[in-house]
Amino acid sequence: MTTRNLLIHNLKLFTATDETVIADAALWIEGDTVRYAGKASTLPTLHANCERFDAGGRFVMPGMTETHAHLSFADASPFGIGDTSVEAATITAVRNASLMVDSGFTSAISFGSTYKIDVALREAINTGRIKGPRLLAAGRDLGATGSNIDSPGGLSQIADGPWELRKAVREQRKMSVDVVKIFIDGEAINPQCPPGELSFTDEEVNAVVDEAHRRRMRVACHARSAAAVKQAVRAGVDFVGHANYLDDEAIELLTARKDRIVVGPAIAWEVTYLEKCETLGVSKDTVRKQGYEHEIQATIATVKKLRAAGIRLVVGGDYGISIALHGTYAKDLEYFVELFGMSPAEAMICATRNGGQAFDPSGRLGTLVTGAFADLLLVDGDPSHDIRVLQDHRKLKVMKSGVWQ
Repeated sequence: MTTRNLLIHNLKLFTATDETVIADAALWIEGDTVRYAGKASTLPTLHANCERFDAGGRFVMPGMTETHAHLSFADASPFGIGDTSVEAATITAVRNASLMVDSGFTSAISFGSTYKIDVALREAINTGRIKGPRLLAAGRDLGATGSNIDSPGGLSQIADGPWELRKAVREQRKMSVDVVKIFIDGEAINPQCPPGELSFTDEEVNAVVDEAHRRRMRVACHARSAAAVKQAVRAGVDFVGHANYLDDEAIELLTARKDRIVVGPAIAWEVTYLEKCETLGVSKDTVRKQGYEHEIQATIATVKKLRAAGIRLVVGGDYGISIALHGTYAKDLEYFVELFGMSPAEAMICATRNGGQAFDPSGRLGTLVTGAFADLLLVDGDPSHDIRVLQDHRKLKVMKSGVWQ
């Protein structure tokens, strides 16, 4: 079988290697791999049978990575995520996988699955039975008795003590998960387990991470407080979600490990809860008393410190609940610009290069360079000037592995 050769020409190119946009660019793809990405004037000589696609001056950028994915969440109330039946959640997850690609996210790191849905999704995507992003699949959220995730339904797996937690990790390995998600501290809406109250001892978290890494799995954690993040980083977790309230010691620990760890502020939960709480039967006054306005401001201050320290930030914000629906993942980039003060290009790097490195440390995802996977977006608009254009699916044409989706 002849490998497909494709030249995309007449485009503005954002490779995500830095914040530069190349005005008159070309992109040569062979099979599923980028062979050239750069100025049209230095394009190498191509085979006569190379297929050509005129981008019409449109903007081309790498496919994005959703690093806090919950594909099995059914856009339900955040107070009843685990209540959806396995049958309904599976059907919804297939739809969500397709929608994620249409949203410009060609890769996803799961931050927890209801039931065993992620693993089934990953296999169906990899074998071409359904449309979806490259997926690092998670199992159920791993928590301790009395933790934020200790609730009925299909969302949680509860274990206490180092050896029971090792057993839980082994059970997830038996299911072939890629990512073990652990809840280290809690949530302001849960008086039983608020941020800062650690659900596990150091010994327990160390056991989870050691067991997962021994079995070639990675570890993602919910950690809002400085204490939780410090416990996570010392244990060797791979992906830190939230990290709202960080002190100088936590920043120093992250900085020392910044080559192998990423942080996703996941700000969408706080912002949308404050904006749409009344749709959940909760008053704005109650949300303020719970501390969510303060949490937003604390996160803004923390992200400023993380940026100054050069710690890799990634996008992903607990999308898949009624106040932050599937398909709205690119809203995170707007938050990074409007709340965190990033340029649009810096926000795009968080969504592309940083997310791609988190998913695949070998470097084949998240940038458009020679040897990278041909995962890209053709955008009718310029997100380097207006980041919000990425939220309009009608203006996106998506390629994954060299194939238009």
